[in-house]
Amino acid sequence: MDTSAGLSHESVANVYAEKPWLRSTPEGVPQEIDPVGFASIPELVSWTCERYGDRPAFSNMGHSLTFTEIDELSTRLAAYLRTVLGLAPGERIILQMPNLLQYPVAIFGALKAGLVVVNANPLYTTHEMEVTFRDSGAAAIIALENFADKIEAVLPSTSIKHVIITEVGDLLPTPRRVVTNFAVRYVKRLIPPHELGSVIRFRDALAEGARAQFQPPQIGQDDLAFLQYTGGTTGVTKAAELTHLNLLSNQYQMMGPMSVSLDPGHETVLAALPLYHVFCLTVNCLGLFHYGSHNVLITNPRETDALISTMARYRPSVLILVSTLAGALVEKPKYAHLDFSQLKLAVAGGMAVRTSVAERWKDVTGVELVEGYGLTEASPVVSVNPTVGSPRRGTIGLPLPSTEVELRDESGALAPLGEPGELLVRGPQVMRGYWKQPEETERVLEADGWLHTGDIATMDADGFLTIVDRKKDMIVVSGFNVYPNEVEDAALLNPKVAEAGAIGIPSEHSGEVVKLFVVRRDPSLTEEELRAFLTDYLAGYKRPKAIEFRDELPKSPVGKVLRRELRTGEDSAAATS
Repeated sequence: MDTSAGLSHESVANVYAEKPWLRSTPEGVPQEIDPVGFASIPELVSWTCERYGDRPAFSNMGHSLTFTEIDELSTRLAAYLRTVLGLAPGERIILQMPNLLQYPVAIFGALKAGLVVVNANPLYTTHEMEVTFRDSGAAAIIALENFADKIEAVLPSTSIKHVIITEVGDLLPTPRRVVTNFAVRYVKRLIPPHELGSVIRFRDALAEGARAQFQPPQIGQDDLAFLQYTGGTTGVTKAAELTHLNLLSNQYQMMGPMSVSLDPGHETVLAALPLYHVFCLTVNCLGLFHYGSHNVLITNPRETDALISTMARYRPSVLILVSTLAGALVEKPKYAHLDFSQLKLAVAGGMAVRTSVAERWKDVTGVELVEGYGLTEASPVVSVNPTVGSPRRGTIGLPLPSTEVELRDESGALAPLGEPGELLVRGPQVMRGYWKQPEETERVLEADGWLHTGDIATMDADGFLTIVDRKKDMIVVSGFNVYPNEVEDAALLNPKVAEAGAIGIPSEHSGEVVKLFVVRRDPSLTEEELRAFLTDYLAGYKRPKAIEFRDELPKSPVGKVLRRELRTGEDSAAATS
C-alpha cells in the first residue's frame, strides 16, 4: 500500500528518512557495513590469501591456482612493475584480456605496485582502444597476444612505454601450457601477425619479479584504484574514478545480503561475466574471493555447451551471470539434466532480468534467479533482492547496507512512494568523479554525495525498487511516456519471441512512435500475429507502429541489447532515404 501519495513534501521526505527498505531487510543482513578495516585492496588480498592458503582460489581451463599461489604470483608481478620497470604509484596500467588465470594475478599485482588499473574490453575496435588508451594516459599494458596487432596500430599515438604480452596457456602447468599455446598460435591461428617491438613476455616478467627486491608502496583508502570506462549516465564514454575504499566498501555491502546463504571458504562460484566488467570485478574478484570462494573463470560464456560441461565438472554452489545467459542456458536440454542439488544462489546483474527467464530458471534449477542493480559509478552494486526466501520478481530489490536512495521527479522534488522518479544513490561505493571531466562529474554528482543514475524507478511501501527505464531511452508519444522495457517485456511474453528491443522513432503526428526489433524463436511468427498478441498487453499508444525482424540484435559484451545502436541504425537509414 502506498503510504506517501498525497502527502506534503515534508511528509514524503520523512518517508525516505525512515528508509522503508530496512523493514524488509532479512534477518542476519546488516543495515550498515562495519568500518572497512583494510587500508587498500592489496591488504585485503594478503589477508585473504593467508587465511585460505592452499585452497583453490581461481580455476580456468581445468587448472587451479591456490590463494597462496595467487598471492605469490601477484607479488612477483608487482615487483617487476615497480622495481624493474620503475612504474610509480598512481601511474595507469591497461589490462586487456578475457577471463584467464593471468587476469586476477595482473589485477592484484598492479594494485600491489600502487598502480591504477584500466580495464579494457578485448572486443574494442582499434578506434575505441586508441580513445581509451590516450585518455587514460597509461604507461603500460598487459594484454593477450591475440590483440597484439591492434595494440601495434594504436601504440604510436599513446603514452604507453611498456607492453607485456601473455598467451592463453601461460599459467597452465607444463606440458599443457606448451600444447595450448601451440594450438592457439599454429592450429587455430588466433595470434595475428604483428611487429610489436620490445615486448615483455608475461612469464619472463614473473621470473624477473621473483628475483627483484620489492618494497610495497603506501596505499590509502582514498587512493585511486581503477579507471573504469563506461558510457555513464549521459551516454558519453568516460572513466569513473573508483578508489580503494569504493571497491572495498561495495564488496562488503554486496556480501552482506549474500553471506546469509553462503559458507566462508566452502563455495564454488562460476564467474561467467568477464573480470573487466565492474560487476564481476567487485562480486567475484573481490567479494567472493575475500569470502574464500573458489572462482571458476569462464573465458567464453557464449560457448554454452562448454559452459554446461564446466558446470557439470565443478558443480558450483553460486552462479554470477546475466539474464541473457540464463535464458540461453535454460533453452539447452543438456542444462536441464545437470544436478542442481548443490546450487545455493544465482545472481543476475548487468541488465534487467526478464520475468519469463526468471520463471524458466526456477523451473529448471529449483533456485530463484536473484536480480540486482548497479552502475559503474557506484562500484557498481546499489541494490539486490533478498537471497533467502522468495525475491520480488520484476524488482531490483532493496538498497544495500550503508546505501541511501531517493527518487526525484522532473522538478527535483521527492517522488512519493509508488510514483516514478529518477533514482539517486548515496553511499561509500559512489565514485570520486569522472577522470579529467569536471563538467560531467558536476552534472551527475552533487556536492553532498548524491549520484544521479539517469534511471527512472519506483519504490513500494516495503522499500523494493523497480526500474521503469533509462531516462534517456524514454519514448514520448503524444505527451505520454512509454518505457521501452515495458514494450520489450510484453513482446517476450510471446513464446515465439527470443529477443526484443524497442526504441522511439520520429512521427509527424505524435512526435515519436514505438519501433520494435524482434529476433524470432519460432520462424513462423508473423508481424500480424505479434501485433494481435500485443493488443492484450499494451495500450494503443504503447503498441509498436513498426516491427522489424532481425537475425540478431546488437549487444554489449555482457548481453545488454544496445538500444543506442538500434537508434543509430534508424538515423542512418533516415539520412540515406
